[in-house]
Amino acid sequence: MKTHNPFNKSSFLPAVVALLVFTNTTFAQEKSEAPVFNDNITGEQITAAQKGWGAALIAISAAYREGGIEKARPLAKTVLETAYAYQMGPVLFKPTLTVSPQTFRITEESALAYFVGHNEKFPNDKGFALNPWVKYDFENAAVFISGDTAQTMGKVYLTNDKGEVTEVDKTWGFKKDSSGNLRIYLHHSSLPYSQPKQEK
Repeated sequence: MKTHNPFNKSSFLPAVVALLVFTNTTFAQEKSEAPVFNDNITGEQITAAQKGWGAALIAISAAYREGGIEKARPLAKTVLETAYAYQMGPVLFKPTLTVSPQTFRITEESALAYFVGHNEKFPNDKGFALNPWVKYDFENAAVFISGDTAQTMGKVYLTNDKGEVTEVDKTWGFKKDSSGNLRIYLHHSSLPYSQPKQEK
């Protein structure tokens, strides 16, 4: 007696193909409609953060010229609280003009002292942001994005009210906070190396 095979190729394969086509079409529709969570940093966010840092520096400088340290300090403190990651932990901040034993500014107080001075605990700090800066620009050599963190390395150009330009080598590290805002967790600055002239 010949038994019926429900998996007969002649009848089974067309059904499987039809099912796969239907399933893939349905899955594609469901996938396009499903909510997606993406916490990756974008290049546009990095550019905005770098522009914002420069604008903040110039604003602190302008505030100092207009109202002295009493106007500049609160603004600088707000910038640190908004742009840097001190509320998340120590920030890896090595400013341009610092010397041992206060080279690194991993606390908010030490960073504020660097930007606006006027802190007896940091007698060498004159207030980098208090210089008469009027223009800021930057040029990235490279940007490395990995999920919710990103690093940049390149040049920053600061122009004072006399038209003099200071060039700084700068590395930034950014991380998204719980609200999705970029915060600086790494900031390394240094003046470009100048090779000594060789005697002839």
